[in-house]
Amino acid sequence: MKDTRESNRIRTSGFRPAPGLRNAHLQTLAGGLLPARLHAPVTRERWELPDGDFADIDWAEPQTPRGWALVLPGLVGDLRSPYATRVFNRLYRDGYRTGLLNYRGLSGTPNRFPASYHAGFTRDLDLVARQLHSLHGPGIVIGYSMGGNLLLKWLGDGAADVPLRAAVAISAPFHLAPAADHLSDGPARFYGRHLTRLMLNRVRHKFRFTPPPQMPPMAQIRSIRDFDEHITAPLHGFDGARDYYERNSCIGGLGRIAVPTLIVNALDDPLIPRNTLPADDMLSPQVTLELSEHGGHIGFLGRNGRGLPHFWLEDHVAGFIDRHVARTGT
Repeated sequence: MKDTRESNRIRTSGFRPAPGLRNAHLQTLAGGLLPARLHAPVTRERWELPDGDFADIDWAEPQTPRGWALVLPGLVGDLRSPYATRVFNRLYRDGYRTGLLNYRGLSGTPNRFPASYHAGFTRDLDLVARQLHSLHGPGIVIGYSMGGNLLLKWLGDGAADVPLRAAVAISAPFHLAPAADHLSDGPARFYGRHLTRLMLNRVRHKFRFTPPPQMPPMAQIRSIRDFDEHITAPLHGFDGARDYYERNSCIGGLGRIAVPTLIVNALDDPLIPRNTLPADDMLSPQVTLELSEHGGHIGFLGRNGRGLPHFWLEDHVAGFIDRHVARTGT
């Protein structure tokens, strides 16, 4: 990426790390490990899907909602993920009918088919968002990490037909292939191995009685690319990991996005190669990409006005959402 951090569509974010927390790995670990308590009253709703599978959505509904907002977690995330808990709490507190879309097989109950979800599986998001639009009008979607790629791909594919007021993507991987390879090299291997173990555990649990015939021994899968080559791609009809990455990276559709969209990434994100960030001319006029020197991967831990540790993202995302809800009406 050419260095265009200040341009029409690419800006420097206002995030400043807390003293002693400039390190990208500390930011990333703080964002993923510091616990967050769920304050919203949550109920689970199961949506039966047209293909015979189901999606579980966790909801919190205030007495007088001002609109709806849907959270898309990362690769193996759910409402217990601290970043998801924090934004869920904030959206509910701000008066939104707030939901978290659990990807197929990640709600605690294995889904009904061998195929489940992947970084470009936009079908469930599209169905849920359109149904919510028919009931409550246009809303908001916030996607984190893989959920950010999923959201941006859906926005680019749907263009002007997307039923949203605004969208936010955090720490999104724009190019899936270099992002996956990056997780097998250098310090990023720590994150790659951790994510691979989590995904393999999910697959082992799901297929403990009837594994698909094409599945290789789990011991042969040692990286994200291995997992996508031998599990994601064949289960979802792709011709290997390369085909899967090329067809599901969001980068090619960023110029077609037609709703106000904020993307927030850190330049020191240890999971996403810096040279894969999009340039200004790849972005739609509706897209603002905010980059910060520090912040890690879904970290962004700063200080509040009293000098106490404070996660910056939730305030920033809420401000962006409120501006666009006010502009379009509740």
